[in-house]
Amino acid sequence: MKPDFPYEDFGGSGSLLHFAHANGYPPRTYRRLLSRLSAHYHVLAMHMRPLWPKANPEDFSDWRLLSQDLEEFLDSQDTAQWIGMGHSMGGNVTLRLAINQPERFSALVLIDPVIFPPYMSYLWKAVFRLGLAYRLHPLIRGALKRREHFFNQEEMFRNYRSKPVFSRISDEDLANYVEAMVCQAPNGAISLCYPPQWEARIYATAIMADLEIWRALSRLKPPTLVIRGGLTDTFLPATAARFKRLNPGIEILTFDGSTHLVPLEKPFEVQQSILDFLSSHISA
Repeated sequence: MKPDFPYEDFGGSGSLLHFAHANGYPPRTYRRLLSRLSAHYHVLAMHMRPLWPKANPEDFSDWRLLSQDLEEFLDSQDTAQWIGMGHSMGGNVTLRLAINQPERFSALVLIDPVIFPPYMSYLWKAVFRLGLAYRLHPLIRGALKRREHFFNQEEMFRNYRSKPVFSRISDEDLANYVEAMVCQAPNGAISLCYPPQWEARIYATAIMADLEIWRALSRLKPPTLVIRGGLTDTFLPATAARFKRLNPGIEILTFDGSTHLVPLEKPFEVQQSILDFLSSHISA
């Protein structure tokens, strides 16, 4: 019996496109981007493991499991080939599966994927094994301190609107993010659907298994576009240069003035770049 994975169906027709979301950003966060893509493709987005009701972050050791989840989800849809697309963590997860099973994908779009230079994987594995990951990762402390409960969505929106990380995102896209993150609490208030404990665990286990990606990147077969923000702290210029050296066929597009959240900061420009790329490689 095939597993029952939770997912969002953004509609559309034509070639199937799967979107893999970022850590802490459920699929409906990207509604404006994905709804426009659904005018050309049938867009699905699986809820990754942190959004599963009974998933335990303590059982999670590295991101290979997320790629296995994606593999099983794609199997469950009885479709031979997909356009693979993902942001941040989702880009890493999609790329790993495409390297191992290139026949699954007609094309890849990786939006500021979490891929750091190889030396950082060696360094982080040592940090993790010494039990220092939760103390040294720059984002974990903030994740664990994240406020989990609000009176209503308006209060949550106002709280997030004041945060620098969201300063380049429109009110509409921030409202989509807030709505995607909301679960109803028993007392009538709202709480976060994406648990901070999971967000922290994802950060702690990042790049633990990425050396296998670097070793196989030269053999990546599907046409691939990488979109990055010019101000990103994630897909660094050194990473982009190494990608091109190892696999010159990979296209890399940088949006100046954008951060790691480039698909939310410039949804229309990102959408058009994706459509231009896909139209040159596959038919809808």
